[in-house]
Amino acid sequence: MGSLSLLSFSSGLVLIILQLMFLHAHSKTYWKDVSVLKQLKDSVDPKSVTPGSCLSSWDFGVDPCDNLFGDKFTCGLRCDVVLPSGSRVTELALDQAGYWGSLASVSWELPYLQKLDLSGNHFTGGIPDSFSYLTRLQQLGLSGNSFSGSVPDSLGALSSLEEMYLDNNNLEGTIPSSLNGLSNLKRLEIQGNKFAGPFPELGQLGNLYFLDASNNAISGELLATFPASLVELSMRNNSIEGSLPASLSNLPYLQVLDLSHNKFSGSVPASLFTHPSLEQLTLSYNQLGWVEAPANSGLNSEVIAIDLSNNEIRGFLPGFLGMMPKLSALALENNKLTGMIPTQYALKVLLPQGQGVSQFERLLLGGNYLFGPIPGQFLGLKPGSVTINLGDNCLYRCPLRLFFCDGGEQKSLMECKAFAPFIP
Repeated sequence: MGSLSLLSFSSGLVLIILQLMFLHAHSKTYWKDVSVLKQLKDSVDPKSVTPGSCLSSWDFGVDPCDNLFGDKFTCGLRCDVVLPSGSRVTELALDQAGYWGSLASVSWELPYLQKLDLSGNHFTGGIPDSFSYLTRLQQLGLSGNSFSGSVPDSLGALSSLEEMYLDNNNLEGTIPSSLNGLSNLKRLEIQGNKFAGPFPELGQLGNLYFLDASNNAISGELLATFPASLVELSMRNNSIEGSLPASLSNLPYLQVLDLSHNKFSGSVPASLFTHPSLEQLTLSYNQLGWVEAPANSGLNSEVIAIDLSNNEIRGFLPGFLGMMPKLSALALENNKLTGMIPTQYALKVLLPQGQGVSQFERLLLGGNYLFGPIPGQFLGLKPGSVTINLGDNCLYRCPLRLFFCDGGEQKSLMECKAFAPFIP
């Protein structure tokens, strides 16, 4: 009885292997997939299909999945065998050949599609609601086209999606909170559009590590809770106002924060200088008024580069910035800072390499109301050894022949005293 069972099992296994071999050798593309591919090609203006492009090779006189990478269907597709329906389209990635057209007439019934990339072309119109049929989609790339209108709520149903690129289009309206349904999303790029209104609450995206919403028209205060998984957050060049949210300090893995070119006011929180992982802090071109000093002077800071230029920051240069061990690039240009250049800054410029503490390689202090003599340590510096700008201040004897004074003469004594009468 045992021998018969073993023989039956072996025969069944051989039959399955033969079926798989047959499917690989003669795997007809599922008819609905072929229909969608035809709709996509028909939706593109034939005048934009240039010789040598992917779409120019699509010839439906033959089976698509059986003729990949030959004279027909040379590129743009990937297929996999899915029992029992034969070959299914699992990847659709067109070349950046300048295709024109609209996706409105395409049904998008491709339930096995894992990647859709139409980036770098000239597709117009709205993002279709029918993308909701792409239930296994992991990557959606629509970058660099001319898509317009709002983002459909139906995109939030694509629970398998890991990467979504909608950047550099003409999309508008508010960013839909339905995106919270993208529970597996890791990367979201929506920069370079016309999104307006407040930024939505996206705190449920527990796997999101990269978010770029720059170059839009996002406004209001930044009250949203961000996912704790974020590593990089960029929202530069919008119209966001109010205080910098304290919640930014609660993102334990954040390494890059860029909120420049907005309308933030108030203070730069001390917690950003003691953040456990933050390396780049860019808050330039806002309306920030002062810098909070951390209790430990930032001695445990991981920050490498800080840009607070072009704000309204007043007071003396924050001395603790010269004590942060890994800080090598500091920009405080075009603020309303006064006082003398702290000794900590001068010493950090001259630090020898290999001491476990980074020296200042870039120190931009121009366009303020700093006064007093040039730190003596600077006078022995050679051009090209470090980037320093002290121009357009109230410093005593900073001739243009010194490379770090180049870039602007000092302010007149009248202007300096009008700002701060105690300037000698």
